[in-house]
Amino acid sequence: MKMLSEIKGLNELKKLKTDYQNFIKTRYEPNAQDCQTCPTKGACCVDAHFVNVHITKLEAAAIGGTLGKLSAEKQAEIYRRAAETVEKYNLKCSGDTFAQTFACPLFEKGVGCLVHFEGKPAPCISHACYENKEDLPPEFLQEENENKIERLNKRTYGKYWTWLPVPVWLSLINPFKEYK
Repeated sequence: MKMLSEIKGLNELKKLKTDYQNFIKTRYEPNAQDCQTCPTKGACCVDAHFVNVHITKLEAAAIGGTLGKLSAEKQAEIYRRAAETVEKYNLKCSGDTFAQTFACPLFEKGVGCLVHFEGKPAPCISHACYENKEDLPPEFLQEENENKIERLNKRTYGKYWTWLPVPVWLSLINPFKEYK
């Protein structure tokens, strides 16, 4: 297996996600409700009984890079929100992490998803408000995309890295974390 530098891995990830996002947007989203017209904007992102989005280390690095374009104050606020989410919902790095749900710390009221254009996780790309079940993107599309992400992650970091809830990975990569 040919290894990739993190920069190359992030570039490949961006291309992969852009292609996936464009495909979903053109093929499936025309049948979904426009997020801008939703009466409860962000309800799907902050529903702590629903959200259980997991990402890889490479995706966490992409999100961290996107957040790094914001002011230091704003970044610190978002990472603090992620840490509070981990604590509030008792999110773990082990056990059945896919059974853990949370409100996404990357959603900001009045702004929307802070990583919508760069770094948005595959499940979030796949998700939209569809009135008819037959209009939904088939699950295998997301699974295929996540398998590609996993392989890219492995080629970048050289071994298996656990898929973890978004707030957990954000807490792990937090550049503002105080070490004791």
